[in-house]
Amino acid sequence: MIRALTLLAAAFLLAACGNDAGEPPSRAPVDMAAWEAETVFHASGNPARLEDWGQFRIEDGRLVLAEGVVPYGLNTALFSDYALKLRTVWLPEGAAPAIWHDTETFDFPVGTVITKTFYYPRGGGGFETVALELDPNAHFDGAALDLSAVRVIETRILVRREEGWAAIPYVWNDNQRSTRLARAGAFVDLTLLEAGGRSGALSYQVPDVNQCAQCHVTNAADGQVRPIGPRARHLNGDYVYAHGEHNQLDHWREAGLLTGGPASAGAPRNAVWHGETTLSGMALEAAARAYIDINCAHCHSRTGHARTSGLYLEPSDPVGPAFGVCKPPIAAGRGTGNRRYSIVPGDSQASIFTFRMETVRPDAMMPELGRSRAHSEGVALVAAWIDAMAGGC
Repeated sequence: MIRALTLLAAAFLLAACGNDAGEPPSRAPVDMAAWEAETVFHASGNPARLEDWGQFRIEDGRLVLAEGVVPYGLNTALFSDYALKLRTVWLPEGAAPAIWHDTETFDFPVGTVITKTFYYPRGGGGFETVALELDPNAHFDGAALDLSAVRVIETRILVRREEGWAAIPYVWNDNQRSTRLARAGAFVDLTLLEAGGRSGALSYQVPDVNQCAQCHVTNAADGQVRPIGPRARHLNGDYVYAHGEHNQLDHWREAGLLTGGPASAGAPRNAVWHGETTLSGMALEAAARAYIDINCAHCHSRTGHARTSGLYLEPSDPVGPAFGVCKPPIAAGRGTGNRRYSIVPGDSQASIFTFRMETVRPDAMMPELGRSRAHSEGVALVAAWIDAMAGGC
């Protein structure tokens, strides 16, 4: 009931702000000074606008990275209802670089600001219609995002303060030139255009700060929010910067963002996967493990929120009973889909794992947050991996 009222209120606000053709309202003059402010670390509080951080500026219809703000990508990314993501990291001038860790998130200094901007390519049929695009860098040229071609939904900030990391979400207004603080989250109703001309409703959820913590508290014992993506295995790959393609770990060291660790050639590395469904053999297993790592392992570890499930999905965990092979659930309830084991080698249709990836029932789907629809390519990838396993239960 509460969600229904929230959606009704959101729909009313969208109707009040838009015009009859479904296009964005007439754009008021942009306060360029707000976007051109000096890049700044806010040691406390929750600034009212993303603009107050100075991480970006708007110039000629583009969202341009401020000086010293470095974009980055993940070899295999978390699925979020097909939203594309512009990720950046910034360290204050004079700050010590982040310290290398082989498996965990790098140890960033106080003052670090990490941003993640969620957007969709524009689709035909009005402002609320967006297009499915699997290219993770669509409409971003390494320095700026073309605002005329995309619908930006939200930007999340993780800031490293003296007391630890803080998560601060911002929602973009319909004029696509301003933002507002959204600690209580929000819903944005969209129409997603898929391959073949199909379309479907998409209720995009901006999480509230407590929901951010549900994923970003990777150690339930200390309850501290932490970044998930900036780890060696996720970053050890090439990225197309404005000046050209370069390995990210090497670039971070050269830019003074990172110290320590082996050369990129000898560093941990997850597979690069952006939706391919024709893999086989070792490439298939590597892609499936990378996908499960980024989408599931921050909870399904020996320290995460799902630690009591006995299902451990980190890269260091072997593919055996603790990974779900022939493992009955401890307390999944309706989340089993009437299937007996998490993974049945050779039979993805009998595996709880793929059922929970496919379903959109709130009491059964995995991950529990961050999606309202199934990731068909991700399901196909993991299903193919399970079907290729020898044996049975």
